[in-house]
Amino acid sequence: MEDQRTIEPARRVFKTGVKIPGDKSLSHRALVFASLAEDESEITGLAPGLDVGTTAAALEQLGMRRTGDRFDPAERPSEPDGAVDCGNSGTTMRLLAGSLAAAPLRITLTGDDSLLSRPMERLVAPLGALGVDLMTQEDGTAPITTGRGSLIGTDVSIDVASAQVRTAFELAAIQATGTSAIDSPPGYRDHTERWLEAFGLGDAGEGTKMTVVPGRIPGARYDIPGDPSSAAYLWASAALVEGAHVVTPGISLNPGRLGFLTILEAMGATVHGEVTGSIHGDVVGTVAITGGQLRAVEVFGNTVAAAIDELPLVAVLGAYAEGVTIVREAGELRAKESDRIASTTEMIRALGGGAEPTEDGFAVIGTGFLDGGTVDGVGDHRIAMAAAVAATAANGPVTVLGASAANVSWPSFYQTLEAVWSSQ
Repeated sequence: MEDQRTIEPARRVFKTGVKIPGDKSLSHRALVFASLAEDESEITGLAPGLDVGTTAAALEQLGMRRTGDRFDPAERPSEPDGAVDCGNSGTTMRLLAGSLAAAPLRITLTGDDSLLSRPMERLVAPLGALGVDLMTQEDGTAPITTGRGSLIGTDVSIDVASAQVRTAFELAAIQATGTSAIDSPPGYRDHTERWLEAFGLGDAGEGTKMTVVPGRIPGARYDIPGDPSSAAYLWASAALVEGAHVVTPGISLNPGRLGFLTILEAMGATVHGEVTGSIHGDVVGTVAITGGQLRAVEVFGNTVAAAIDELPLVAVLGAYAEGVTIVREAGELRAKESDRIASTTEMIRALGGGAEPTEDGFAVIGTGFLDGGTVDGVGDHRIAMAAAVAATAANGPVTVLGASAANVSWPSFYQTLEAVWSSQ
């Protein structure tokens, strides 16, 4: 099979520092904010993966002009030539559903087969409360159609800690007449809330309620920090080798992104973080991880939402830990690029480990080792990359089928991982 990569286990106790590519969540938001701004914006350090490229291409199709790091918004969205392709990116589709809600034309958003199977119906009620006529397919999936909304401020509450749904609502709400508010359970990434508050367009207050004030986003500079969801693969790799040490400077330390660090510490890794700055009120800093003897944990509640993208890595760590690692209240995993409950347990089993799926999570038996083997990445970058990390301390090489799925978030991931392992 052509699209595969074999990763040999690490052969030494590695110690190194790595600059991580730009944060994917912040890159999407910076591009969408720039498209809604009243003046030119500058964005440096954009994430290099396909998903962020999809957002940039979609916005350029709708009239935003790009010259290097400078982005000039269109006065009004251009009529697209057919449906706007969101590729594999649910973030692109959900954020555009809100940002384009007041556009003076109807715009259809589509994507690849994986994206067309993912739930979009959860956008309908909160955006509909504002006056958005958002149309999904009969089963609540994409393609979806947005635009031509006559938006009036309102208060809504959603029952999931979804940063993407909150952001879609907030991007529409700044284009409404009158003040709006949204509330949800805790655990989400509040990047959008922090930026809107910094620009005078909202008030996060205390708790989880965000008040949104109508207005134009100013042109601004966005220096995108490193992505903690990408750094997590190197953190996990270091955690698997007692004494290994990885330092990642310039990482987003948004509180909603720190769940995996909490889990790592609970499992026995040494975690050190230091705040070094911020971007429009969103904290940035350095994280260092040192590997130790791992023990099993139980992950549930708010920690699930704050570590949702890293849960396949928790399964890998659990296989090498002492005890049984349990993840529960994570049914959201079934609606990702793959059914990550199924694909995560299949990954562990393919490498000789013991894992069982549950309705809302999984359990991994900590045997203390994995044998190596062949893992089908099932078109999901998180699974393909987690399988590569599993090779760190495995008894043999790991072959990842569909390895190019990593291009969605980090095209040079495998080279970076192997370079870390060869450092001293």
